[in-house]
Amino acid sequence: MAQQGLHISQRMGQQQVLSPQMQQSLQMLQAPMLELKALIEQELQQNPVLEEIAEMGEEKPADREAAEKADLAEPPADVQMDSAEEKQGEPVDDFQAEFEKLAQIDQEWRDQLSSGQSVQRANADDEERRQFMFDSLTAGPSLHEHLLEQVRQSDLTASQQVVAEGIVGNMDDHGYLKATFEEIAHAAQQSVEVVAPMLKIIQSFHPAGVAARDLQECLRLQLERAGRQESLEYQIIVDYMEALGRRRFPEMARGLGVEIDEIQDAVEEIAKLDPRPGQAFAPENHQYVVPEIFVRPDEGGFSVTSNSDQMPHLRISNAYKDLMAQAQSSREVREYIRSKIRDGKFLIKSLHQRQETILNIAKEIVRRQHDFFAKGKTHMKPLTMAQVAEVVGVHETTVSRAVSGKYMDTQQGVFEMRYFFTAGIKTATGQDMSNASVKDMLGALVKMENPEAPLSDEALVKLLIAKGVVIARRTVAKYRGELNILPSNMRKVY
Repeated sequence: MAQQGLHISQRMGQQQVLSPQMQQSLQMLQAPMLELKALIEQELQQNPVLEEIAEMGEEKPADREAAEKADLAEPPADVQMDSAEEKQGEPVDDFQAEFEKLAQIDQEWRDQLSSGQSVQRANADDEERRQFMFDSLTAGPSLHEHLLEQVRQSDLTASQQVVAEGIVGNMDDHGYLKATFEEIAHAAQQSVEVVAPMLKIIQSFHPAGVAARDLQECLRLQLERAGRQESLEYQIIVDYMEALGRRRFPEMARGLGVEIDEIQDAVEEIAKLDPRPGQAFAPENHQYVVPEIFVRPDEGGFSVTSNSDQMPHLRISNAYKDLMAQAQSSREVREYIRSKIRDGKFLIKSLHQRQETILNIAKEIVRRQHDFFAKGKTHMKPLTMAQVAEVVGVHETTVSRAVSGKYMDTQQGVFEMRYFFTAGIKTATGQDMSNASVKDMLGALVKMENPEAPLSDEALVKLLIAKGVVIARRTVAKYRGELNILPSNMRKVY
C-alpha cells in the first residue's frame, strides 16, 4: 500500500497589525466625551508621570509660565548619557528633541483650549441647576424586587414561596412571564398543578397586568382589576383581539352589534391601558450627552468651536522631569521614566489630534449643511463621509469613528454628528435632497391629512412629486415605516 506523503507548503501574505499605541489612539478618537474621561482617568492611574490640569481657564498666568518653562527644560542627565553607555555603542536618544516636541504639542493644546471658547461656558446658575439635577437622581426598586417584596408579605407556605419566586424570576422587564408551567415546576421541584394558583396570586400584585403571558391577558387583567368585565372594551379584548390589532372597526361593530363610533371610543379607552406594566420600574435609560462641538451664528455664517471646558488637559509632571535630571538616578529609573514620558507624550498628542480631527470634520459639516443650520431640517442636503474625508484629509473610516457618539450643540437642537450624513433623492430640478428632509415633508403631510380619509402611499407620492420630489411608492412606504406611521387603512378614523 502506497504511503501518503506529507506536503509542506509556504504562503506569503501581508497582514496589517496595529501597535498598542495606534489602537489606543483609535479608541480615543471613537470614544465620546464621557467615555474619553474614563479612559483618561485610567491612563492617569497607570502612568505616574502624567497629571491633569483641571481648569485651563483658571490657571494663573505665573503658574502657566512656570509650567511652560518646565516643559521646555532640558533633562541633562538623560541627554548627557553615561560615557560608559556611549562607549558600549548603545544608542543615545535625543531626548532634548523629544521634550521640545512635547512642549510644542503642549503649547498648541493650550492655545486650542483657551481660544475663543466663551460661547459654551455655562453661568453659575446653570451649573447649580445641573448639579442639583444630578444630585436629585435616585434609583428605585426594580420590578423583580418590588414583586418579591409582595411575595414576602403574602401568607404563603415555604413551598408556595419557592414557586412564587420562580414565577417572578422568569418575568422580563416589561412584566411578562417567559417560562412555561412545566419549567417553573421543575425548577421549584414542585408539581405542575401548584403553579397556576400561584400565578393567579402573582397576577393580583401591583402593578396591574403583571405576570401576563401575552398582550391580550395583560390588558384583560387590568380591566378585571378595575371591575370592567361587562364593558365593551373587555369584550373587544376577549373576542376581537386580532381585529383590534388591525383596527378593523366595522368588523368589530358588526360582531358586537354596536355603532362604529362606540368602537372607536372603546378603543381609545383600551389605549389608556399599559401594555408594559413593568416598564415603570425599569431604570431610567436617559442618555446624558456632552456636546463635543458648539455651532453658533456669527457674522456671515457660523462659528464652530470645541467644548474645551469638558476636555481633559494633560501634561508631564515636573517632578518626574526633575527626577530625570538628577545625576544620581540609576539607569533603570531613567529608562522607566523615559518609557512613561514617551507613553504620556503619545497620549497628549493623540488627544490633540482627536480634537483637531473632530473640529475639522465639524467645520466641513457646517460648511456643507449651511442651509440646515440657517433654515431648518427641511433644508438638509445629502452628504457622505467620503466627501468630508476628502476635504479634511483623512480616511473615510476615520470620519466614521470621529462622528460616532459625538454631538453638536446648535440652534436647531443637539444632534449626533452622524445625523448630518444622509443619502439623497433627486428633485424635479435635478438637485439633490436628503432623505431626512423628505421624511420631514412626509410626516408633515400625514399630520395635515383628513383623519376620515387618510392619504394612501400613492397619494403621498403624488403630493411629494407636486413639491418637486421624485420618489417611488415603495420608498414612501419604507420612509413611512421608519417614521412609525401606520398604513392609511389603519389610520382611518370613522
